[in-house]
Amino acid sequence: MSTSASSDADAEVAADVNSTSKHSVAASEGSADKAMDVFMAERPRLWGLAYRICGTRSDADDVVQDAWLRWQGVNPSAIDRPPAWLTTVTSRLSIDRLRVRRREAEHYVGPWLPEMISTGADDPADLVSSLTLGFLTMLERLEPIERVVFLLADVFDESFQDIAVSVDRTEAACRQIASRGRKKLRDPNRRRDVDPADQWRLAEAFARATFVGDLAAIEGLLAPESVLLSDGGAHTRAARRPVVGPHRIARFLATLARRHPEMRGDPALLNGEPGALLWNGSKLEYAAIFHTSAGSDGEALVEQIFLLRNPDKLLGLAQERMPPTP
Repeated sequence: MSTSASSDADAEVAADVNSTSKHSVAASEGSADKAMDVFMAERPRLWGLAYRICGTRSDADDVVQDAWLRWQGVNPSAIDRPPAWLTTVTSRLSIDRLRVRRREAEHYVGPWLPEMISTGADDPADLVSSLTLGFLTMLERLEPIERVVFLLADVFDESFQDIAVSVDRTEAACRQIASRGRKKLRDPNRRRDVDPADQWRLAEAFARATFVGDLAAIEGLLAPESVLLSDGGAHTRAARRPVVGPHRIARFLATLARRHPEMRGDPALLNGEPGALLWNGSKLEYAAIFHTSAGSDGEALVEQIFLLRNPDKLLGLAQERMPPTP
């Protein structure tokens, strides 16, 4: 074969290799794009699951990021049902995070509250009801596996067949775990829910009374069995024990308002309920949620107050909200 013919043959081979390589790269990029699309479609649901299990925005962010890294490490075309696979990975990662947080909470100073998040008025009511601070704090009664099984079954409507895979238990065991969790969360003294418009009117009236330090008005808006929980973490001053009863809560809040006359309030929908962000200049000092309910007589009152002052848990809210203008 002549040198010219050999060169032509080499050129043809090189062209074939380049063409094959380009097709392989294009196919690879297309597969990666499809994997990204699948994950991004599931991401809001995965984040919501992780947040409800872990109770903090930072843990939910980390869990979803870890789930994404694991998703990148598999061949998506080999996964029969990607949503179920991602749910299992997210559930198991969240259980690990929750167990670590529970161990750390043994040394936590004062009450531990979930990290508050902003929600929208148009968010689905069935999902928002499982975001309230009252619901999330009740979930603390459950063991990690119980919490995951209960959430997957009753909030995310997953089948017990899929739940069994997620928590590495049998279907029968998962049904028993869910039933046990429901019993632990059952509240025989639960008051009736209040219409959202009435919730806001009551919360605004309560906030006004608090800012002016009107003890009688504050007490008059509180349910007889009302409780205030305050989470300041290790480095900020907050009530180290629950404040119970209208009189004690009124005194606590009036004293707080008197000590911080410079603070400005910004109404906010937090975890599906009326709340307020309290700013000192550009610094977010407190986030508060007012849980309202109605008694047998139909009167709407503030039943629970959640007051968050832990700066680590306020960071997310401070980054997404701007302080009110003077």
